[in-house]
Amino acid sequence: MSVPIRPSPARERLLRTASRLFYGEGIRGVGVDRVMAEADVARGTFYRHFDGKDDLVRAYLEATDQQIRDRVAAAAREITSPTDLLVAVASGIGAEVCGPGFRGCPFINAAAEYPDSASAVHRAVLEHRAWFREVLRDAFQRLGAADPGQSADAMVALRDGAMVAGYLGDARTAGAVLLHGVTVLVTAR
Repeated sequence: MSVPIRPSPARERLLRTASRLFYGEGIRGVGVDRVMAEADVARGTFYRHFDGKDDLVRAYLEATDQQIRDRVAAAAREITSPTDLLVAVASGIGAEVCGPGFRGCPFINAAAEYPDSASAVHRAVLEHRAWFREVLRDAFQRLGAADPGQSADAMVALRDGAMVAGYLGDARTAGAVLLHGVTVLVTAR
């Protein structure tokens, strides 16, 4: 069971530090002692905020998820057309893939390191993916797609592929292919 969230400067430093290290070096490769040292937080303070490393990893993923939800919600408030929203989401992902320091999708990376579907970390990954798919399904439904769920699944697969291809190959090509694929999806309906 998670420790109740207590907002504090120390907790925020731990999350910022963990996010940087986990994303940059991998979750399993970074210990909590290093996170505490780089965040300049004592062991007791760490355990006042987190049950342990898995709880910190879960919090890192939930914070990342919230940032993405906030960006999508902001875009949805400004973009009323479902086609334009889907293209904007794809363009945003393409820009992320081409950004400096890109190391793939933090959720795919975490799922690879936490394959046990019963773990809190893996569940956080699945919750993010379910939310993202639902946002896409809703947009495809508003667009009038014949099978909004299948269109959403296709876009999630395109996104996953772009994330992996952007890290392992040419990022610009991965972003362009994602945008092309989403354009085909929204025009096919």
